[in-house]
Amino acid sequence: MSALKHRTLSAAIVDQLRKSILDGTFKAGAQLRQDALGEAYGVSRIPVREALFQLEAEGLVRIVPQKGAIVAELSLDQTEINDVFDLRCLLEPRMLAQSAPRFGDDDFARLDDIHARFEQAIMAGNVSEWGQLNADFHMALYVRAEQPRTQAIVVSLLQTSDRYTRLQLSTTTSMGIAEKEHAELIVLCRAGKIEDACRFLQRHIEAVRTDLLRVVGRTGSAST
Repeated sequence: MSALKHRTLSAAIVDQLRKSILDGTFKAGAQLRQDALGEAYGVSRIPVREALFQLEAEGLVRIVPQKGAIVAELSLDQTEINDVFDLRCLLEPRMLAQSAPRFGDDDFARLDDIHARFEQAIMAGNVSEWGQLNADFHMALYVRAEQPRTQAIVVSLLQTSDRYTRLQLSTTTSMGIAEKEHAELIVLCRAGKIEDACRFLQRHIEAVRTDLLRVVGRTGSAST
């Protein structure tokens, strides 16, 4: 029971820390002290340490000797960006192909709800909420795919993509394009045009990659 309690606490702390890293509360390079976090969350250092190890596995935290846990810098290396998006292009259409034919009314209702909240976040200029809803929308597309290992990988890829997307949205107006493309994915799935939906999804991911690489190129030029 004690081990279960620690795992439950650790999962809750992972969620809180991940959100704080993604929304910029904890900026890249910030030190995450176990004792301070334990005091802030009202827990011992054990679940905090477990949470930091999980975030290290997700690439959001680096464990540095003599320094402890530090929020990882966002790599602007195009090779790494391409690696993330190559995997997404490979895995996500595969999951959609298995998931979409099994959609019921509840699944479409969830997609419609996420999409409506997505539109509201765009109108409010709420990038933090937009990032989470973007990931929620994609995972809702794959909810019926019986591919648990692939789902775990895609969740991690979407978390990494979220950090890149925030950089992308800081200098572009891609939110409106994403909203329209998400709407089109729902239309195709609802019409049973699964192959078309999978091809459209791949183009959607590729378009995000292309825009991001353009932004990263400008960012890199500005910093030199």
